[in-house]
Amino acid sequence: MAAIRRSPQTECDPLAPRRSKTMSKSPDFQFELMRPELWDGKMYVGSWIAAKSSIPISDKATGETIGTMADASADEMAAACNQAKAIAPSWAAVAPSERAIILRRAAELLVKYREEAVYWLVREAGSSRYKSNFEIDVTRDYFVHAADLLSEPWSTVVKDDAETLSYYERRPLGVVGVIGPFNWPLVLALRAVAPALAGGNTVVLKPSSITPVSGGLLLARILEEAGLPAGVFSVVTARGGVGGALVRDPNIAMIGFTGSTAVGRDIGGAAGGELKRFSLELGGKNPFVVLADADIELAARASAFASFLHQGQICVAVGLHIVHESVAVAYSTRLAELAREMTIGDPWKETVQLGPIISEHERDRIHQLVQDAVAEGGKVLEGGTFEGPFYRPTVVTNLTPTSRLVTDEVFGPIAPIITFRDDAEGVRLANASKYGLAASVFGELNHAREVAKGVESGMVHLNDQTMKIDVNAPFGGVKQSGNASRIGTATDLDEFTTFRWMTEMKVIPSYTMPTE
Repeated sequence: MAAIRRSPQTECDPLAPRRSKTMSKSPDFQFELMRPELWDGKMYVGSWIAAKSSIPISDKATGETIGTMADASADEMAAACNQAKAIAPSWAAVAPSERAIILRRAAELLVKYREEAVYWLVREAGSSRYKSNFEIDVTRDYFVHAADLLSEPWSTVVKDDAETLSYYERRPLGVVGVIGPFNWPLVLALRAVAPALAGGNTVVLKPSSITPVSGGLLLARILEEAGLPAGVFSVVTARGGVGGALVRDPNIAMIGFTGSTAVGRDIGGAAGGELKRFSLELGGKNPFVVLADADIELAARASAFASFLHQGQICVAVGLHIVHESVAVAYSTRLAELAREMTIGDPWKETVQLGPIISEHERDRIHQLVQDAVAEGGKVLEGGTFEGPFYRPTVVTNLTPTSRLVTDEVFGPIAPIITFRDDAEGVRLANASKYGLAASVFGELNHAREVAKGVESGMVHLNDQTMKIDVNAPFGGVKQSGNASRIGTATDLDEFTTFRWMTEMKVIPSYTMPTE
């Protein structure tokens, strides 16, 4: 299988200083795939149907209403799960090669309708066009990856002799429920949906109510156009409480969730109580360790990219800069300069590097964390201000060990910096977090490799930023960043299927009950 690797920093340089410029955007964007009359105010459950109630979908930069989301009830979720259960056997019977054809066709359609996907990722999710196009490319790769997995053998022979044929065969779980996040809504939903479909499961997806189109309805239209049979993939849009109905539904065999650790803990408890399989990809603090022998310019540029891309609203964004005291001033000064040069604004109307924070509530939460840190003695080198939904990229130093900027996942464009005296202290600070998703270590390569051995993280990148992705590499964390499940690699099918052992007796044995 050919490796598909993408590194957002190496495909272009979104940190290069530039001025914001107005883009020519027609107010009457022409849709083909996502014509509003097909989906607006509807959910996809075998066909496009209206729910009993609906809520508006907003442009995150302006607050403008750009669509309507069906707000399904728990009963409507239950109906979708019932239908998925009824259809599951027929989809499981479809040959793997036929499933692969549909997934590859979906990948092609995503590229064909790229501009429509960009529209929704920019306006609904507040993404820059750079981030939107990168997300689309990785989503396409996950479609192809899932199709590639279907070239693997579906059964394995254990024994085949004159008397016995013994083998085990891969089987779908049944119905997989997926709950997606708002931040990278397209790829983080598809990353579970695609291998689940490849494994012969039917899927019920509940996207975030903040991004119902880019996180779900867009995928429904793509898979519908790709020829996926009706009812195999359902998208039920609803506010958060209905996600619990999906988790608890007796038809659901497995739950895949990407989101906060607090919600993931509740989902894991509910699913575990029903003895269901569950895959949790949760939060991260993601330390960025800068050693004394690091290239400060390259380290600062890498960390600025991974701290501020998509306004820091990424589970693998750099959450804490841990810098050797001998280079701390040079590093923090350069990082502040890079932050100061960044452009911020409405990504639909302008060419900018940062867009809006996803909601006013989140913006205020982020700002309160910065204000609290300053009250405790923290020093803001750059940023710390906002205008409307736009929060400036912010660099903060002189932090106490108990500052929430140091201990908590901020999920905003904030770069907290602390220092260390020796490698042992640097590793201790990197491991002090309750999270363990991603980490980076910058320094002379052999030195960085030795330090990385002590870092407790599901993914560690040497002399690079934390937001790397490869659809053929395992993605997941340790500690409170997840339950050690992995998306990526050839084991994706193992995540969403099970095995059944079969024996066939060529010579039928004659059994007698032994007496001793």
